[in-house]
Amino acid sequence: MIDKRFADPSAAVRDIGDGATIMVGGFGEAGSPVELIDALIEQGAGDLTVISNNAGSGTTGLAALIKAGRVAKMICSYPRSADSEVFAEQYRAGRIGLELVPQGTLAERIRAAGAGIPAFYTPTAVGTSLAQGKPHGRFDDRECVLEHALGADVALIKAAAADRHGNLVYSKTARNFAPLMATAAETTIAQTSAVVGLGSLDPEAVVTPGIFVDRVVLIDRSPQWLDPSRSETGWL
Repeated sequence: MIDKRFADPSAAVRDIGDGATIMVGGFGEAGSPVELIDALIEQGAGDLTVISNNAGSGTTGLAALIKAGRVAKMICSYPRSADSEVFAEQYRAGRIGLELVPQGTLAERIRAAGAGIPAFYTPTAVGTSLAQGKPHGRFDDRECVLEHALGADVALIKAAAADRHGNLVYSKTARNFAPLMATAAETTIAQTSAVVGLGSLDPEAVVTPGIFVDRVVLIDRSPQWLDPSRSETGWL
């Protein structure tokens, strides 16, 4: 029987190696897999390339990973949000690289990787420094730039609930980039607030099918999902 549950975050991230490319879900703090990131910091992998919407908030989660000196390069849309001092300090000191990608293009590059599409043309960024050195094409009298798909070795994402097969549902805006990232990584690790019994998740509500998820880690049980008739017991 398929069972993708791991006992704790440390076990789930244990085999991530130096130099890996990591996708990290989250939109600001919404949907950020903080416990998985903390486990990765403790695990010690470094020289990482991280793909995320932003470069961390405050001093926790992705910001803590950057502060620990584990990230060699960020690929993101918003490296400087209201409380992203950690990345700014590292960048000014020359300790971290940056590839800036418009948000829609970032989402589509990730989606393309998951769909097996190697590249696509978009008008976004034409005429700016972000398009310099990239092939251009003209479609229906509109200039476009070629963007390549963006995959990763590992995706770290956060779900509201999962079953042991890895089917996932999300909580509102915590969904953000996670469904796309799950399809575009070689290994997808999902932390979740609840593990429920098989058949408890309405198939019509499942956003990420388990075929895209490799590891599931229970962090805590959210009251929204804490229903003894639906939850798996004694799963450890």
